[in-house]
This record gives sequence, structure tokens and C-alpha cells, in this order.
Amino acid sequence: MKTLQECREAIDAIDDEILRLLNRRMEVVERVGEIKHDSGGAIYRPEREKAIIDRLNDITVSEGGLLNRGAIEVIFLEIFAVARNIERPERIAYLGPEGTFTHQAAESRFGGMSEYLSMGSIRAVFKALESQRAKFGVVPIESRRDGIVGETLDLLANSSVKIVAELYMPIHMAFATKAEHIDKIERIYSKDKGFGQCQEFLQEHGLDDVELIPVESTAKAAILASEDECSAAICSHIAAKLYNVPTMFENIEDVHNNSTRFFILSDFKNGVSGADKTSILARLKDAKEAGALVHFLQDFDNEKINLSKIESRPSKENDGFGYWFFIDFYGHIDDENIQKAISKHRSEVTWLGSYPKGES
Repeated sequence: MKTLQECREAIDAIDDEILRLLNRRMEVVERVGEIKHDSGGAIYRPEREKAIIDRLNDITVSEGGLLNRGAIEVIFLEIFAVARNIERPERIAYLGPEGTFTHQAAESRFGGMSEYLSMGSIRAVFKALESQRAKFGVVPIESRRDGIVGETLDLLANSSVKIVAELYMPIHMAFATKAEHIDKIERIYSKDKGFGQCQEFLQEHGLDDVELIPVESTAKAAILASEDECSAAICSHIAAKLYNVPTMFENIEDVHNNSTRFFILSDFKNGVSGADKTSILARLKDAKEAGALVHFLQDFDNEKINLSKIESRPSKENDGFGYWFFIDFYGHIDDENIQKAISKHRSEVTWLGSYPKGES
């Protein structure tokens, strides 16, 4: 190919073939949906999706392809989302409002075609799942900056809802405004934490004396900025796009490695993927006695189970337990060594879910 026109014609021909192949894939997907409907199988299978992406990444590495793993995930996660909607359309509840980072996390896994329910609280997400008004829920569990989300843990402790996937998402803030120049901005809207996360940006651009107005969410900030050309919003990229507020500056946060971990919740059990993580809640009967937690964890160490997180939570029940312990470890609940460790503490352990380990 020597000319731009020849390159364009080649791209058009490749796009035509991609479309034909995608249509063939969706025909197979439609049949998969029929089989799952008859058998009652779950539509969203994180372990299967991970296996596909792993296989495709191995191919591109071995063949020296230009697409890295991140690019493959972006492309195929959207294909998976479209396929799931063909198999069986499902509702996804998430901690709203529209334009929040949780909304962005939900769309990154379930795509633009899914039906979303914006919920006013994490508790409302759980209720939507328990009442079967939604099949999946997306909630934050922890952030690198602010730590654990206690409400999510407390609700998991008393719900039949299970963790079926986790995802880590970088948290980047945008400076969005309809003003033609930064000197025209008289007020800035954001969550109070948003201002704290972007102090260096505000100082560097001479915005120290501009009125900072805290609102309940960065999505609300984008809405207000969309109505006032003398204002700006510190918000998520998805909020700026959703409410048609042009982004003047991207990635304005002081700390650029901040990320949030999200749980995807539903009512089914994943199969073993070979690279799993399991979450449990341990209510130790002798938690107030010296060494109780050490003795509990010793059984995991004996089985060579690697822990990735342990978080204590005060018990909210009058049950004699002083604290609960939220524990993440590598492996699937059905793995033999994990069953051996858990079997010694059946009455003390609540299984919260096993799921493919996310890329942090």
C-alpha cells in the first residue's frame, strides 16, 4: 500500500470482515443464550471472559501483535457486553447518580447497551438485587486514598448477595467548563473530597480565590457547570461527557496513582478460573481472647493460602462477637486446600464470593 487511499480501502475491507465475523459470533451467542435459559445458567461468567482475554493476549504476544492486554480488554469487554444483551438482557444497579465513578465502572464491564438503575445508596443497590429488580450490582469496596467502604462490608455480612467479580479503576478527575477561558470562571463545583484531591492544580492555575462550592457528587457538579458558563466542575470524565460540559484539563488530581476497587454482585457462584480470589467474613467466637485471630489464620498458613487483605469491623449485632474480620485470599472456595482450612471454622466463616482476580 503506497497511498492513503489504498490504506483506507484496506481498512474498509478489514472492517467489513470484522463485522461479518462479529455477526457470526452473535449467532453462536444467541444459541448459547437459549441453552443457558433452559439450564438456568448465569449469563455473566467472569472466569470464562478472563480465560478468553488470557488466550487472546497469549496469541498477540506470540505473534508480535500491536494490541497489548489493555487494548484487548477494552475491545472484547464491549463485545462480551453486547453478547450478554443478546443472550438475555439484564439490569445493572449501581451507586448513583449518573456520571459517578461507580457508573463508569459499571459501564466498563456491562457496556453501553445494558439497562442501568441508578441507586441513591449502597443499601439500595443490595435491595434491588435481593428483590430481583436487578441481576447485577456494582458498588465500591475500597480506595487507595480513603480505605475501606464500611457500608459495603456491613451489608455483605447480612445478605445472600455474593461477590462475582472485582475490578480496579484508576480515579482521574477532569476540569470541565463551558467558559471560553479559565479567567472567566467565577465558581467551581465538586465534592468536598474533589477539591482536596486537586489542590495543586487549583494553585497552579490561579484558582485559589475562586468560590469553591461543595455538592453531593461530582455528577451534580457537572450538571451545575452545564447550566452556568461562568462556572466549572471538578468531576469524572464520564460526567463531563454525559452532561455535555467540555473538558478543559484532564487528569488534574494531585496523586495520579489513586484507584478504587469495585465489587460486582449477583446471586450465582463462579466456576474455578485458576487465578481466583475469595472473600470471607470471619466471626471468631473467641475473638476477645489473646491470639484468637492468630490461631484462626494459622490454619490458612498451614494450607499455604496467601492472604491479600484483612480488615476488622466492629460487630453491630448483640451476638457476643466483638469484631468481624473481612479477609481476602487467593484461590477458589472449592480448592481442596481452602476447603481444609475452612472446614475447621464452619460456624465462624461466611463465604462472600470467589471470583477471578482483578488487575490492580
